[in-house]
Amino acid sequence: MSLARLLSRGQSGLESYVVTVEVHLSGGLPSFAITGLAATAVRESRDRVRAALQTSGYDFPVSRITAHLGPADVPKQGGRFDLAIALGVLRAHAGRAWATERLELLGELALNGELRPITGALPSVLAARRDGRAVVLPAANAREAALARDAEVYAAAHINEVVRHLDGIAPLARVEPSEPAPADETSPLDLADVRGQPFAKRALTVAAAGQHNLLMTGPPGSGKSMLAERLSGLLPPLPREDMLRVASIASVAGEPSAANPTQWPPFRAPHHTSSAAALVGGGGRPRPGEISLAHRGVLFLDELPEFGRDALEALREPLESGVARISRVREQIAFPAEFQLVAAMNPCPCGYRGDGTDRCKCSPWRLEQYAGRISGPLLDRFDLHIDVPRVSFDDIADPATPGESAAIRASVTRARERQIARAGKLNARLDARALWRVVTLDRAERALLKRAADRFGLSARGTLRVLKVARTIADLAASDGVAGEHLAEALQLRCRDRT
Repeated sequence: MSLARLLSRGQSGLESYVVTVEVHLSGGLPSFAITGLAATAVRESRDRVRAALQTSGYDFPVSRITAHLGPADVPKQGGRFDLAIALGVLRAHAGRAWATERLELLGELALNGELRPITGALPSVLAARRDGRAVVLPAANAREAALARDAEVYAAAHINEVVRHLDGIAPLARVEPSEPAPADETSPLDLADVRGQPFAKRALTVAAAGQHNLLMTGPPGSGKSMLAERLSGLLPPLPREDMLRVASIASVAGEPSAANPTQWPPFRAPHHTSSAAALVGGGGRPRPGEISLAHRGVLFLDELPEFGRDALEALREPLESGVARISRVREQIAFPAEFQLVAAMNPCPCGYRGDGTDRCKCSPWRLEQYAGRISGPLLDRFDLHIDVPRVSFDDIADPATPGESAAIRASVTRARERQIARAGKLNARLDARALWRVVTLDRAERALLKRAADRFGLSARGTLRVLKVARTIADLAASDGVAGEHLAEALQLRCRDRT
């Protein structure tokens, strides 16, 4: 009878917790049991471990084997515990004297003993570094693990390499830390590619400066998608802490970008057939959705009315809180989701209403049905909504001047620095109390806002959003106070209220 104890690490959302893997060998009929609230993929580790050890040249014990994953009341998911269980079997069977008190083992085993990549490697390495332990993980995860500075990480391609490392025969090389690809001076997509549309470009600049949600309405081909795709290029590069957060979310979701992060804010554009779970996150094994993958970046919903009603309504709470909460019977998971929502839609089902031609034949009933696909509470969460008209031939033929995005990004960065220095957060994230501390209206400006609220029927949320946008416009102008022209422009950028 023998017992081996090793350390691994589980994943729950972005939180990574230590799992103690205990392997016990005893007499009796040969069997292999895994306990500790293990999911199906974890229980199937029995067959993977047996095959991997045998094909790698090790004797598999003919005895009663019990592998326990503690803590027992926390759900365990995935194949990340294979390596720790296999080494626990070897250690208990052969009595190997390995120094593993400061070592965490992660990796799924192929049947030939190779180590396959796992999801969530980066947050696991960051948590192990915080706890002062080293990590052994699959070589395929080495690139994302290298983003964690000062972490002691070893990468292996086969279980034999790990055994030789623990035996002291052939120590594994430590993974060298690396830095993400720096943001270039120029945006990969330049706003100069969009011809004409000066009003829409101004709205995009204001949205970028204050992280405001933007809705664009216009006929097909007017440039709505091109404008949205260039918004992330107007945003300043991500700080390292935010970049690691974004890469950790991608790592948990199994996205390839986790191994090749950049300092550019993420841009996500899901298809309109996406479900609520795909947007917000969920599933039997909860995974981050598109709103979390767009954390600190842009979520673009093209053809907004074509999205399912349930999917759109699920966005309302995360838009306010900046967090996507997923509840299950045994666990509650919270993924960060502080994203900037940009959406585009046609003015009518056929798309040509108000484009200066007589092509639109939509009846009033169809127009009402089309507009009714988007609820009032969701529309109220857009700080800006603008019309994007059809572009004339003269605008199309006008030569473009490269570098427009870089110039706007510089002014956006200055405006954001003013906001952070003043309130510690961007204007779109201010609550009502913080907003009134940074916005002081004179009698004339207060009267203007009151007239607009009464005439356009602005809700309390809509009125506050007008103030937030006006504060951002003032920041772009480097103004300490909010003047009448700033309020007037903020109201002009809410066309749906005026109509």
